[in-house]
Amino acid sequence: MVSIATWNINSVRLRADQVVRFLQQEGPDVLCLQEIKCPENLFPHDVFEQAGYTYRAISGQKGYHGVATVSRIPLREFSKHDWQDNGEARHIGVELTGPGQGLILENVYIPAGGDVPDREVNPKFGQKLDFLGRMTRWAEAIDRPTLIVGDFNIAPLECDVYSHKALLKVVSHTPLEVETLQRFADAHGWIDLGRKHIPAPDRNYSWWSYRSYWRQKDQGRRLDHMWASPDLAAQSRAHRFVEDTRRWEQPSDHIPLVTEFDL
Repeated sequence: MVSIATWNINSVRLRADQVVRFLQQEGPDVLCLQEIKCPENLFPHDVFEQAGYTYRAISGQKGYHGVATVSRIPLREFSKHDWQDNGEARHIGVELTGPGQGLILENVYIPAGGDVPDREVNPKFGQKLDFLGRMTRWAEAIDRPTLIVGDFNIAPLECDVYSHKALLKVVSHTPLEVETLQRFADAHGWIDLGRKHIPAPDRNYSWWSYRSYWRQKDQGRRLDHMWASPDLAAQSRAHRFVEDTRRWEQPSDHIPLVTEFDL
């Protein structure tokens, strides 16, 4: 069994202790982090070394974005794509070289897309759609068992948000974003593991805004995802979201997801 987790940590240096707590509690073999908000030289390597996650691949930048994959099983850096086409650190790919040998694990942080779902008024929205377009063209050429995980910043299904009607015109759940993400899904036949194991319409949120008291109103969205190549998806045995991290002091606004594979 190999277990793989993903978590938008919203600053790895600020929440390094929480990451270690999660690693000790859940024990994933590999953890993909998004929004680490630091360059590689400021990444808290010693914290992960002491926790036993001695293999790391990082694409970071100062203050914003950034992704890191940390592991207690051997891996090597495999790819680093600039799907944003502007140098932002939003992707790192690794290949497992120990248990699960040959599996490609892609860790991505798709742009949020600003507040207005109109590329003419809001360039960030256009950048998000273009990012997904570049990912789609990449996915068409995949020829190896691949798992792509991370903060996709899109809740595709009506049941992936607390109110489909209220969020139809809100960035992250607009029909255009959902259609664009579906084209990415179709490009490789990706299987959405979150919905393989927790079928719609069961509650499966991964993000709650800091602005609304999340437990009282439960105004969640499923923005974080783990998608697998069809053959790899057939080997997934369990999937869970770890919601108690959202109750920790000064938490990330996202929670971790964990999938276990029989590799």
